[in-house]
Amino acid sequence: GSLEQVRVGMDLLHEAAARGMPVLNPPRAIEVCVDKYLTTARLARAGIATPPTAVCQKSDDAMTCFADLGGDAVLKPLFGSEGRGMCRITDPETAWRTFRVLEQTGQVIYLQQFVRHPGRDFRAFVIGDRVVASMRRTAVNDWRTNVAQGGTAEPVTLSASETALALRAAEAVGCPIAGVDLLPGPNGEMFVIEVNAVPGWKALAPTCGVDVAKEIVRFLAEGT
Repeated sequence: GSLEQVRVGMDLLHEAAARGMPVLNPPRAIEVCVDKYLTTARLARAGIATPPTAVCQKSDDAMTCFADLGGDAVLKPLFGSEGRGMCRITDPETAWRTFRVLEQTGQVIYLQQFVRHPGRDFRAFVIGDRVVASMRRTAVNDWRTNVAQGGTAEPVTLSASETALALRAAEAVGCPIAGVDLLPGPNGEMFVIEVNAVPGWKALAPTCGVDVAKEIVRFLAEGT
């Protein structure tokens, strides 16, 4: 929706919570996750690895940051999901033209260093203190692995360290329920690239054979 629609929706959630109604996820957690900068800041504060990131308002500053990020960066909209609106920039001339347009239209320039990943990432669905389902997403003719962008998905069992990382990421942003995206780096490290406070499960549930809605209802019924 528009910024006004999102703002009204968040105001309603805050009011519902203030009146003692159970709201899942907490409104503040949703606000944090909607904003990529806030998400990255919370993860960094918790000591969780994310790709090197820069947030600028001026194109000159963005060009400096682009160079600092190795001249290979992913430009992302501050708000958005499913890989929409993202583009990889490797050419300084393209970077300059793009950053100028964003500056002139009053938009924020959010850049992350491109991680040379093996063409796949992981989505972990966190509910409380458990990862109830996880899938491996593989890119198809694109560097983006999102299923919404044409990537393929298959069920996967995360390692203990990957599970712990997903749980830490959800906790860092205050989400009892979250979709956490993990991206393996070229040197064996694991980055958290997104925490979604309103995670869908249209692809995940049939891929993993998990009734996610039932798991959420069970979580709520346990009095959380």
